Order: sequence, then structure tokens, then C-alpha cells
Amino acid sequence: MSKPIGHFTSYTLNDGSLLESLQEEYGPTFEKMTKREKLFLISAIASQLCDQAPGRCRDEIYVVGHQINSSLPLADREGLVEALTNQVRWGRSLSDTEVLPMEK
Repeated sequence: MSKPIGHFTSYTLNDGSLLESLQEEYGPTFEKMTKREKLFLISAIASQLCDQAPGRCRDEIYVVGHQINSSLPLADREGLVEALTNQVRWGRSLSDTEVLPMEK
């Protein structure tokens, strides 16, 4: 079962924020959006966050992305979106100052 956007964000009831407006327009779990619309928003947000993140992607990550999209079934790709989102928010990642595995 989906949790409301307030579970994942700083939204609080009657705060007059964009998050409140989105919840009123599309429902607390965005149930009034199509799957395609939700995926578009994920893509748009992720693209902007990626552009703002320091550093660069290793060339092999582009290959991995292609492999994921061409080889994994839909449910596994959706699961990876969930797993990667969790890791971006709560997990540990290499920083720009750490040596990337390909550079050792």
C-alpha cells in the first residue's frame, strides 16, 4: 500500500506549500496520476538532481543503464527505481573525493 507524500516529504497539513497543492490536485498518494505521469515526474526530478550532483558518471554506468533497460523485466526495473531512490536518500555513496573503482 502506498503512503501519502507527507510520509516522504516535509509537507504538513494546511501549510500552503506546493506539496499541499499537489496532494489536493492529485491525491495523497498521487492516485489521480497515470503511471506514465508518475514516471515522467521521477525522470524530471532525477534528471535535475543528477545535473546538480557534483562529479561525473563512470562510462561503465551508462552501459549498466542500457543493460538494465534492455535485459531486466519491468518488475525488476521498478524495484531498482525504488532501491536506488532509497539509497540516494538514506544510503552511503562514494563522494567526489573518494577514488572511483575504475581509477584505482
